[in-house]
Amino acid sequence: MTGQNDAGEEQGSGQMRLRTLFLASALAVGLGVTAANAVTFRYAFQGDLNALDPYTLNETFTLGALGNVYEGLTKRDKELKIIPGLAERWETPEPTRWRFYLRKGVKFAGGEDFTADDVVFSVERALAPGSQVSTRLPKDVKAVKVDDHTVDFVLSSPNPILHAEWDTWYIMSKKWAEANGATKPQPATGKELNNFALKSNGTGPFVITSHEPAVKTVFKPNPGWWGQKEHNLDEVIFTTIKQDATRVAALLSGEVDMIEPVPVQDMQRIDANPTTSVMTGPELRTIHLYFDSKRDELLYSSVKGKNPFKDARVRKAFYQAIDIEAIKSRVMRNLSVPSALLISPLLFAKAGDFKRHPYDPEAAKKLLAEAGYPNGFELTMHCPNDRYVNDEAICQAATAMLARIGVKATLQAQPKAQFFGRAGASGGFDTSFGMLGWTPGSFDSWNVIVNLVGCRDEKGNGGPFNYGGYCNKKVDELAEKILVEADTAKRDAMISEAYKIVHDEAGFIPLHQQTLAWGVSKKVKMVQRPDDQILFYWTTKQP
Repeated sequence: MTGQNDAGEEQGSGQMRLRTLFLASALAVGLGVTAANAVTFRYAFQGDLNALDPYTLNETFTLGALGNVYEGLTKRDKELKIIPGLAERWETPEPTRWRFYLRKGVKFAGGEDFTADDVVFSVERALAPGSQVSTRLPKDVKAVKVDDHTVDFVLSSPNPILHAEWDTWYIMSKKWAEANGATKPQPATGKELNNFALKSNGTGPFVITSHEPAVKTVFKPNPGWWGQKEHNLDEVIFTTIKQDATRVAALLSGEVDMIEPVPVQDMQRIDANPTTSVMTGPELRTIHLYFDSKRDELLYSSVKGKNPFKDARVRKAFYQAIDIEAIKSRVMRNLSVPSALLISPLLFAKAGDFKRHPYDPEAAKKLLAEAGYPNGFELTMHCPNDRYVNDEAICQAATAMLARIGVKATLQAQPKAQFFGRAGASGGFDTSFGMLGWTPGSFDSWNVIVNLVGCRDEKGNGGPFNYGGYCNKKVDELAEKILVEADTAKRDAMISEAYKIVHDEAGFIPLHQQTLAWGVSKKVKMVQRPDDQILFYWTTKQP
């Protein structure tokens, strides 16, 4: 790093401190806030908030937290309907051109005017190496500045759902990024966070006034926000509380106002407490297990010289060894819905046409024997332990079930930062068998097929979240047609065909959609959307 960049970062840091003091003072004076009547909302999550770079980690919790600070050209309302965000409106003057008319008078928290230059810059940055939100945009898209408040997106082929997941593609200030050495994304695998990844500068309803990665983050309302305020909060404090018991105790004692997730075994206790309750609802995320079916030899297995997961019989044997009803009743305590697909049935009209491969250990043993593994084999299973509801417990149950068919799976459960760092593209897809959860940002099957199922090459191009490297060229061909097909019936038929190929080949093991469970103080009113984003700009709390 050059001395010039170092100086720029130091200057940016000083300016940010001054702006933080100004914002806090303006808020206190403008609203007449005093220590006696200030409303502070405290919430806790089992996982960490690390980099504040909105392109570093494509993960629901992180994107939700940063969605209180940053904004996209579009937003989603309380019912998940696409609504205007930083763009007031948009149109498609021709099938391969989308035109977005930007909101005027908007400023970033740092004071910079929001213009088309920021949109064009954000396109380039989102597609740069290290970005985990690159799939929000076609790789060959061209963002063309028409004027200061109009941007055209020129495509090589029609894309009727281009903007469907732009609510979590957040627009960044070009001037701020250049001043802070933040023109390139902070990689998720970075051992240390760059200075700019500890800062934020969005156009949203809140600003971050302090951030201790994986410990504590403080938000304050943005007094210059362009939108209509729907909360009554003067301060929001987020803390990471990894231990279930500690998190529940913090809620019951009033130390925090909201926790996620609520351990299923503690739901009744929280509901019985006079000052707290449990908010539950359906979630769109699908939890699944993946196989490394790409390498010629598994990284973590007793099988040498070949890869057993290249054989569909082995993958199906693993699938039929998993007792999903036992996971539902014993691990999830009936707070999950078993799934046959990698997408929630709420998001695909023909999901009911699919059934899971039946749980059948004896059939699984026969399949292993037919594939040449009559005595099974050994391997390592990698899972997160602080990302999904009971994630480590589910993986422990899976290893026990696999043992019944002769497969000795050793579980290595890690915090999400370490897990995603090794399992994803930036970590070289360094796992052989593991767990992942996925909510399609567009709420559409094309997102699932491209991100989770699409073939990827040795450099990780294609299928960026296909951690196991499953590949079927026919599915890729269908994905290209699905993207541009406007006829719903034809489109659904092609989606079904793609899912059938993956299902018949047991390319993955879909598990379930977990039930959302938030523990909330009765003084608090929140909006719980099925996408599981914690958006406190819709939160109110009794003083």
